[in-house]
Amino acid sequence: MISVVIPIYNEESLIGELVSQTVSALEATGSDFELLFVNDGSKDNSMGMLLNHQKSDHRIKVINLSRNFGHQAAYTAGIDYMQGDYLVLMDGDLQDPPRLIPEMYQMLQSGEFDVVSGYRKANASNKSRNVATWLFHRLFSKVSELEDVEHIGNFSMMNKAAADALKSLKEKTRYLPGLRHFIGFRTTTISYQRDQREVGDSKMSTWNLISLAFDAIFSFSKLPVRFCLIMGMLGIVVSFLAGIYILASKFLGLSPLGWSSTLTSIFFFGSIQLLFLGVLGEYVFRIYRETQNRPIYLVREFHSKAKVDK
Repeated sequence: MISVVIPIYNEESLIGELVSQTVSALEATGSDFELLFVNDGSKDNSMGMLLNHQKSDHRIKVINLSRNFGHQAAYTAGIDYMQGDYLVLMDGDLQDPPRLIPEMYQMLQSGEFDVVSGYRKANASNKSRNVATWLFHRLFSKVSELEDVEHIGNFSMMNKAAADALKSLKEKTRYLPGLRHFIGFRTTTISYQRDQREVGDSKMSTWNLISLAFDAIFSFSKLPVRFCLIMGMLGIVVSFLAGIYILASKFLGLSPLGWSSTLTSIFFFGSIQLLFLGVLGEYVFRIYRETQNRPIYLVREFHSKAKVDK
């Protein structure tokens, strides 16, 4: 059985088409399936529309979270509730095309791969966001020590072994594309054009994307702390050389007048110290979040309809 996990947040205008396309794609696989929609605190009628579809199709299941916990938490809820032998992760905006699911399924059925990730060629909806996304993926691939993570998001399909490995990771700060690469297994990609949204606007604001980027970098890289160490060592060297220059200037009578250079140095090193405190604060906050051991999400209700034999 194939389990498809789709987070939903204020997508009432797309739900009908999303259900139709996804069900058609899954039926083309010839396998049993379940559609796990995770309502992540939607404020529109998304929940009501999901329940209406669920009444007419027992294969649709709805997880209603108690509030908005975020994109990655909603995915995690669906992963925890899945019952299938294969897992599909897919966004609910139809920019991840359901029509690719049968092809991904065949690639896994061959036995050569455990994970198939969608490789995004482009996003026609926002050129400025394309550039920002490209820069993030380039940076993340360089600093995370993970290979082949560029242009790869949440859209993916994996077998049960890989899904169980992903499910076993319980950290609170989550970046699923990074976690999916961390577990290893035999991985391949399938290319697709990430088209413009047909209806509605993206629910991931610029700030949400920046926050997710920070979570990804701080969770999978030691570069921020290493940067602080390098800058600190560089500061010591610069201060030592500046001290030698000042002493030489005193003895040679070349000591500059005024305090501009002194104030500039104070402001510079003060800013560096604040930057270091900010970086350390990011790590301390993430450690604090882990030690709190609060659940990643809370479920208000789970709607599942048993199959009725005719």
